[in-house]
Amino acid sequence: MSLQTIILLDNIQKSYFMGRQAVPVLKGISLEILKNEYVALMGPSGSGKSTLMNILGCLDSPTAGKYVLNGQDVSTMEDDALAEVRNKEIGFVFQQFNLLPRLTAAENVALPLVYAGITKKTRMEMAMEVLEKVSLTDRSHHKPNELSGGQCQRVAIARALVNNPSLILADEPTGNLDSKTSIEIMEIFNKIQAAGNTVVRGSHVEESDHDAHRVVRLKDCVIETDRRREGA
Repeated sequence: MSLQTIILLDNIQKSYFMGRQAVPVLKGISLEILKNEYVALMGPSGSGKSTLMNILGCLDSPTAGKYVLNGQDVSTMEDDALAEVRNKEIGFVFQQFNLLPRLTAAENVALPLVYAGITKKTRMEMAMEVLEKVSLTDRSHHKPNELSGGQCQRVAIARALVNNPSLILADEPTGNLDSKTSIEIMEIFNKIQAAGNTVVRGSHVEESDHDAHRVVRLKDCVIETDRRREGA
C-alpha cells in the first residue's frame, strides 16, 4: 500500500473569545497522518485534544493555519462544503453513540446513505454488510433501547464505516463501556485498521493507547510528543 497523506495540519491555531479577550486553545499544531495509520490522540482535560478532534472532523474551523484532508484544503471551506466533506470523507464514532432511538440498528447504520441519495433497498443492503463486519446482523432489527452499550457502539462503528470514508474518527469510543466490552470494541478498531482504514482515536485514558501504532500527546495546547511504536 503506497504512503498517502490523509491528514496534513500546518500550524493550526484556534482561539475562542471571552469578550475582547482571545483564549488560545491550540497553539500551532503541525501533524501529518498517513493512510492506514492508527493514531491515538491523547491529552488531559484542557490540553486542546477535543478541539483538535473537532477540527479534524470538520466540525470546527481553525482560527489560523491550514488543514488538508485527503487532498482538499478544508480550513477555509464554508459550512455547506464542510458538511459534504464530512459525509463523504469521515466516519464518526462518539462516546455517547448518538443513535436515533426510533430507528432500528440497520436504519441507524444506513442513515448517512440517505444524504448520499442512495435508494432505500441499496441502503439497507449496505447497512447489513457493515453490521456483519461488527458481528451484529442478528440484532439488525432491534432499536437502541433493546441493545447493550457495547452493541450500540458496534452499531455506531458500522454507521461510521457504511460510506467507506477516508478517515474513521473516534472520540472516547469506550468511555461509557465496561472493561470487557471496551476490549471487544478496541479489537474491532484493530480489524478496521487492518482492513485498510485510517483511524484516529481520541482518549484521555493512558491504558487505551496500547493498540495504536502511533501516539500523539497534547499538553498545554501543543503537541508534547509524537511517537510511533516499534514495528508499526
